[in-house]
Amino acid sequence: MKFTKMHGIGNDYVYVNCFKEKIENPGEVAKRISDRHFGIGSDGLILIKPSQIADFEMEMYNSDGSLGAMCGNGIRCVAKYVYDYGLTDKTQISVATGSGIKYLDLTVEDGKVVLVKVDMGAPILEPEKIPAKVSKATGEKLTVQGKEYEVTCISMGNPHCIVCVDDVEGLAIEQVGPFFERHEVFTDRVNTEFIKVLDRNTVQMRVWERGAGETWACGTGACAVAVACILNGWTEREVTVKLRGGDLRICWDQDKNTVFMTGPAATVFDGEIELS
Repeated sequence: MKFTKMHGIGNDYVYVNCFKEKIENPGEVAKRISDRHFGIGSDGLILIKPSQIADFEMEMYNSDGSLGAMCGNGIRCVAKYVYDYGLTDKTQISVATGSGIKYLDLTVEDGKVVLVKVDMGAPILEPEKIPAKVSKATGEKLTVQGKEYEVTCISMGNPHCIVCVDDVEGLAIEQVGPFFERHEVFTDRVNTEFIKVLDRNTVQMRVWERGAGETWACGTGACAVAVACILNGWTEREVTVKLRGGDLRICWDQDKNTVFMTGPAATVFDGEIELS
């Protein structure tokens, strides 16, 4: 299998051009290649495929082999791949995902994509659609490992739980993250963002992703965090979200009710691996 290793601010995936490659049992392949000791090492596998409803289709798998709906950092890398590797010459493209069609604007320098702006669509605030067994999106309280947290629940095509903490860097995320992920309130598990508001335009964030554990970045999570901060009155409508791997610029256009995410994408290397 020929592949390309790419990352969006440290959220790294193995990308496969399915215009040329055919992948059997992609969930099992994702588990194998994601292993950082015995595989290539990644947060998962993303297949770039033909689409009848958009320019391209993105199919993503987490490192545990589970099928994901959407990945904000991953879709920026898809945009970079299809342009840099000559699958398109357009700087505005559409990509079909498990959570609908997304529209992307590509910034090109010296023939390569360096920045991608993604229309991530409308945030989902209805509890039954997130899905989360809560009465409202904001101001809910959850008890996790005997401690009560106030949370905001939002879906950006996948479910997110946003939690304010006093110390993001010092948080033992590997201890508390799994308990949020599998909390009984979240019927399809959840991605959990632990945040600290630094000022009216800046938020610090770490993320525990369902099916992957802590990752260096989560694009849909950063979007959910910005929406949560705006809903709670903590920030302005445009927010810089500072993640372990770098920064993302998020803007919630409430008039259009759509969230825009802007960030970089990078190619690490090309390779080939024997799967049989």
